[in-house]
Amino acid sequence: MKKLTLYAFVLAGFFAQAQNNLTIEEATLAAQKGFGTKSLYGAQWRTANELTYIDASYKALVEKNIHDKTVENFVTTADLESAVAEAINEKISFRTIPFDYHWDNEKELSFTYQGENDKYFVVYNIDTKKVSKAIKFNAAASEEIIAPNKNYIVYLNKNNVEIIFTNGDVVKVTNDPDHVINGSSNTHRNEFGIDRGMWVSPDSKKILFYKKDERMVKNYPLVDFGARIAEVKDIKYPMAGLKSEEVSLHIYDIDTKKTTVLNIEGDKEQFLTMPSWSPNSESVYVGVLNRGQNHLKLQRYTASTGNFEKQLFEEKSKTYVEPNTPLKFLNDKEFIYVSEKDGYRQMYRYNTNGKQLNSYVYKDVLFKGFVDVSPKEIYYMGTANKGMDKLLYKVDLKSGKTIPVTKNSATYNVEMNKDKTWYYAQYTNFTTPNNISLNAVNGKSTLELLNAPNPYEGKTVLPKVELVTIKAADGKTNLNGRILYPANFNENEKYPVMVYVYGGPHAQLVSNRFGAGAGGFDYYMAQQGFVVFTLDNRGSENRGRDFEHVIHRELGQNEMADQMKGVEFLKSKKFVNADKIGVYGWSYGGFMTTSLMLNYPDTFKVGVAGGPVIDWKWYEVMYGERYMDTPEENAEGYEKASTLNKVKNLKGRLLMIHGAQDPVVVQQHSMAFIEQCIKEGKQVDYFLYPTHEHNVSGKDRVHLNAKIADYFITHLKK
Repeated sequence: MKKLTLYAFVLAGFFAQAQNNLTIEEATLAAQKGFGTKSLYGAQWRTANELTYIDASYKALVEKNIHDKTVENFVTTADLESAVAEAINEKISFRTIPFDYHWDNEKELSFTYQGENDKYFVVYNIDTKKVSKAIKFNAAASEEIIAPNKNYIVYLNKNNVEIIFTNGDVVKVTNDPDHVINGSSNTHRNEFGIDRGMWVSPDSKKILFYKKDERMVKNYPLVDFGARIAEVKDIKYPMAGLKSEEVSLHIYDIDTKKTTVLNIEGDKEQFLTMPSWSPNSESVYVGVLNRGQNHLKLQRYTASTGNFEKQLFEEKSKTYVEPNTPLKFLNDKEFIYVSEKDGYRQMYRYNTNGKQLNSYVYKDVLFKGFVDVSPKEIYYMGTANKGMDKLLYKVDLKSGKTIPVTKNSATYNVEMNKDKTWYYAQYTNFTTPNNISLNAVNGKSTLELLNAPNPYEGKTVLPKVELVTIKAADGKTNLNGRILYPANFNENEKYPVMVYVYGGPHAQLVSNRFGAGAGGFDYYMAQQGFVVFTLDNRGSENRGRDFEHVIHRELGQNEMADQMKGVEFLKSKKFVNADKIGVYGWSYGGFMTTSLMLNYPDTFKVGVAGGPVIDWKWYEVMYGERYMDTPEENAEGYEKASTLNKVKNLKGRLLMIHGAQDPVVVQQHSMAFIEQCIKEGKQVDYFLYPTHEHNVSGKDRVHLNAKIADYFITHLKK
């Protein structure tokens, strides 16, 4: 175990004029209560030299160029109101600049406007201060996409795909009954990087879309308690080992008005991932993944007929293959495929015959997203510093040489200009709330736009935060951890501990962000006199394939072993009261909390488990079977991971919280746990949020955090 150099970061004592501790409202609703970190919003390059962003009042765009010239009120809400009102012949009011605005070229920006009765896609010209195009469409439309040629919008009307053209003509592409859902991003339950369900071809002549048939999936009842007599509202929930949805891909031709299905062979319950158009719009590429999720086939289909053309390559794994990034074409003949087949999620260059031409594996960096792609070079975001940092990298495609472009140890977000000569950079790190600048790619010039002050300065004294490194249970892997010390810390006193845990895939709690990623509730609990500790165990995100795949077929086991190494670290501190250690987590963290309480009952005296997975056989196919296979294939693993057979071990105080409308971790999990507690004669506390789904959000979050804090204070501190 070792302390990182950032240990020196101590917020306590910074503020001589500090006032009281945070209230639970301030800790929960920080931005609304005056603790939001200053930032710039909607930053986009208009030209190679000019960038625009929304001003502090949200009433105008500001333009800033690389020579530090500023144009205030570059585009105002008044400008847009006048132009749009004239174009649609309707009195309107723009309270803010549209946050979804986009520069189509140097002179025109586009955005979506929600009117009283309709939606409009609008193109506004900054020279004429007129609307050059306005397409009216259904106000109830969702997931709308504007075609590249700007001549039509494709959108969803409930479960069907529709198109509206600039002349107002509407085409109903599909007309399917309930539970046959077209074009939805909620296909395969949003796994595999799916964030949309429709893709318009580069030439705007065809639309590729998902069709999800879930009629064969069992209905799952959610009870709406808001009605005079409570009503059952069924959802379709494909549970592990049971019947799953059947998904196909279809292409609608704008000219012929015909729809063609891709003739994809294989199990009807396989997963269709990474749908990608070829640059010439003649072919579609699909990653066909088996339900077992350990065998991926990249295949190409002819767009005009839907016929199979060629299988380019296969990827197999003893654990699982997890495609989550569409192909990125460099030209008509070459593309980038992202995979973790060599240990870290990295880029591989292939030709359209399926031959791998090069790989761009660079140290232990994980690819996080494309920034700019050309036939010669790629700018992309990737991790560094054992997953703690996110940096901008540049790779030369011919030589394969990769260099970091951003130099600070930090978590970056960037926007590259079209000439790839300058980039907009927003970063945060352990001691920096938010820094924004324009930077020359060659590193010779920089222009700072914002260096945000600490939002808590002069308002409260934040606890001391420390980053630590702890050896995992395997004795060799370093894990990243974070400690918040109690307010007015005295090393000679003994303090209770709240361990905040998640522990599952695709999540990272400790990172090189301001305060190491600690949130308002962490600060609140530390101000209440708790040591607040968080550890990213093996199985969590951004450390590579082997680090994450260690959980395969035995969820919870290695994760708990690592968390107990964190507890050993805590117990080695003389200021930790080893008899007063509690644990709190939500979702996978709720599963971890419950598991730790039952497997280590003499260690954890208090636990709060929110939306917890209790038995993985009740979780969904896509996520659950990736990590556990089916209950029939892995009966031993499911039995070992289940918390139901360990309820008899419960000793401490456990509060279980659930949303009655939860469609992710259904309430059956916590209900089964309560029933088992009754059978075992174990007392447990339970709280239900009747109207909330998987997470408790909005103002009710204050109620949630107050309940959790009170539970720890009552049963662990007093």
